[in-house]
Amino acid sequence: MCGFTGFTGAKAQVMENAGKILTDMMDKIVHRGPDSQGQYIDGDIAMGFRRLSIIDISESGDQPIFNEDKSLVLMFNGEIYNYRELREELVSKGHSFRTNTDSEVLVHGYEEYGCGLPEKLRGMFAFIIWDRNKKTLFGARDMFGIKPFYYAKFGKMLMFGSEIKSFLPHPGFEKELNTAALENYLTFQYSPTNETFFKNVYKLPPAHYFLFDGTKMSIKRYWDVEFTPSQEEDTDVWAERIGEVFRDSVRAHKIADVEVGSFLSGGVDSSYVASVADVDKTFTVGFGEDEKYNEIGYAKEFSSYIGKENISKVITPEEYWENIPKIQYHMDEPLADPSCIALYFVCKKASEYVKVVLSGEGADEIFGGYNVYKEPLGSRAYKALPMSLRRAVGKAAQALPHKRGVNFLVRNGQTLEERFIGNAYIFTPKERKALLKIKTSAPDPAAITAPYYAKVKDRDEITRMQYLDLHLWLVGDILLKADKMSMANSLELRVPFLDKRVMELAQQIPTVCRVSKENTKLAMRNAALSAAPDKTAERKKLGFPVPIRVWLKEDKYYRIMKDVFTSPAAEAFFDTKRLMRLLDDHRRGTYDNSRKIWTIYIFLVWYGVYFGDTAV
Repeated sequence: MCGFTGFTGAKAQVMENAGKILTDMMDKIVHRGPDSQGQYIDGDIAMGFRRLSIIDISESGDQPIFNEDKSLVLMFNGEIYNYRELREELVSKGHSFRTNTDSEVLVHGYEEYGCGLPEKLRGMFAFIIWDRNKKTLFGARDMFGIKPFYYAKFGKMLMFGSEIKSFLPHPGFEKELNTAALENYLTFQYSPTNETFFKNVYKLPPAHYFLFDGTKMSIKRYWDVEFTPSQEEDTDVWAERIGEVFRDSVRAHKIADVEVGSFLSGGVDSSYVASVADVDKTFTVGFGEDEKYNEIGYAKEFSSYIGKENISKVITPEEYWENIPKIQYHMDEPLADPSCIALYFVCKKASEYVKVVLSGEGADEIFGGYNVYKEPLGSRAYKALPMSLRRAVGKAAQALPHKRGVNFLVRNGQTLEERFIGNAYIFTPKERKALLKIKTSAPDPAAITAPYYAKVKDRDEITRMQYLDLHLWLVGDILLKADKMSMANSLELRVPFLDKRVMELAQQIPTVCRVSKENTKLAMRNAALSAAPDKTAERKKLGFPVPIRVWLKEDKYYRIMKDVFTSPAAEAFFDTKRLMRLLDDHRRGTYDNSRKIWTIYIFLVWYGVYFGDTAV
């Protein structure tokens, strides 16, 4: 696990100082790779690398890595789990290897397969390969988007890297806020498009590769999810298949020359990972002693059951709030998911003991684990009513206080495409327009989700929801925080559910074996029963429960919010009277506005870090 950064197409005077500029850029991502560094600079490109040694930890695994005649130069972030098979195949075709690292299969693989290389890879990755003869740059990102890849275009110059912050020291980088990203964020709680919060900076989408010839950047998709449900509807059969393929995935994800640990919460996903992985240590965090916010007791009990040591930490409110600016700095872009701060602390604790951890991200998206996926199966009698009637009732209900029964009427008065944009829906388009003082070019949320829904228009509603979450929520929230919070602590986080072979199986599982009215992840839960206690497989998903709703009613944190909501930065973007109304209504208990308040607060903290005077 590592990080890279660099640029090509810069003016001559910039290239004359490329060494110093590149070093400054690399220093911004030293947390991604504190073990060693490397550079490649010629008259056309500057590439820098920071390494966290996991496989072939000797110096022979350092980057850049070259092919035999050094015409190709590689820099790579991630792990290739089928590198041994690929290596054998490439050696049989006449390629010579000088290291034992998984990185080298990429440079020889590109020689052999060209743009077809990413399709052959099993792993998490973002990498670049510079062709010195053709003066072209090739890059790719893994199929799920586990590892990040950013690029920026300023005239003829292209910057690329694992984190946006690495671009900031470059003299050609023009730092400017992308206000369209702000408006989208207010609805999704993350940036849902390929644009970022910085103008002219973009994300390479998951499952895509690019080829840059010095002028044009061609981007192409090499893989997509294909839900093709089998006619086999026996949940036990699918559970057995999941067990086999998941054990194989865990074995692959444990390949390392260092100790591997595992995160452990109270849910089935991380419990299943920890029990199958047979690691020495598990890691857990929580808040206070309330079981709603603290799963440490369960984690210790479960770790004892599987014969492993559990290392835990109780996060104090003071620690949580004091670290928010630092965490938003590491995020690169604002993310209003309170659990990302809890994730930072469990990564920090784990990094004191190990370099690699396994985690349960991705199980909900591929096996159907979110409770909202049960929604299409309920209230069939009400859904049998004409849509015109339900729409009229739902529209009238929008004027009522937002409670469970009211929300039911509102949601059932809308089509799936209208009501579901993912696991978070913070501000409606109407609400965010009223809140913002500025005008932006942000599209409507439905315009962002429409291309994904169009690709699965013939599938059932649950499958369509999963497909959308796999392309937006998973990469924009879940995997973003997983990468940034682990790498902030120089820790490699691996996700065995998000594996090529696991996905090949998961997309064949019939919907009835994924979700019922009573439960989610049906087949996967049955698979977990073979490796964990019954009560584990049946536990409800909590994630990282954070008591934000409670804290915001306390005087101390209310005052913090009030100061931020009436600051000059808030005045520049928002109607501050509306902000204070959200805050005061929440404090009085009129409405639970905690998610909305938190979304605004996190943006303003992030803005202070990157555009204000906040020091990190």
